[in-house]
Amino acid sequence: MTQLAEAARRVPLNRDRVLEAAVTLADEVGIESLSMRRLAQELGVVPMALYKHVANKEELLDGMVDTLVSEIDPPVPDAPWKSAVRLRVLSARRALLRHPWARPVIETRTTTTPAVLGYMDGFVGMFLGGGLSVDLTHHVMHALGSRMWGFTQEVFDDSAGRDAGGQQSMPVEVRTAMAMQMAESYPNLFRIALAAAHDDESVVGSGCDDQFEFEFVLDLLLDGFERLHEQDWTSR
Repeated sequence: MTQLAEAARRVPLNRDRVLEAAVTLADEVGIESLSMRRLAQELGVVPMALYKHVANKEELLDGMVDTLVSEIDPPVPDAPWKSAVRLRVLSARRALLRHPWARPVIETRTTTTPAVLGYMDGFVGMFLGGGLSVDLTHHVMHALGSRMWGFTQEVFDDSAGRDAGGQQSMPVEVRTAMAMQMAESYPNLFRIALAAAHDDESVVGSGCDDQFEFEFVLDLLLDGFERLHEQDWTSR
């Protein structure tokens, strides 16, 4: 970040530069270590200089999500709606894999910025442009949920026993004892837990949400949406 600080002293500060620097810093040190004071140090300015461009830490995080949105590919013109939606979702997932901090930040946002509204509006436009009814599109957006951002909200959190880098920190003997207890108490859950090996390098966050699992569910949803559209489905 030394080069960034040197460049910041030469170029006047603006909101875009603050957000880009925050994204870079969070990529390097993690979202937990990102603070207004540390960001100011990296930019070579006093903390008060940042508040001319972002009112507080929450507005900074909102802006970082906006920066993430700008990295997501726009809808492909004239593509069939299923392909257009799939491509945009997978582009969002690639952005999240580049920025490990992004998922927890997205999940904790309470303010919907114009950039986020525009991103969501684009999805609605792809469905409506593909001929889906307003009624069906309303329910489709609820079903798609967090997947429009490129991740699945897991039912179970398997982050317990892992360090900040996502690696197992629990001793092998403890994990073995816990597995034996689970096998005895919850045999059905234990069977499916052993049924598949997941690619940890392609997981966004924690859980089983690796690339294969994510695309498996995404394709099931898109096929289901298409079938309902062809059947002229209505909620009324």
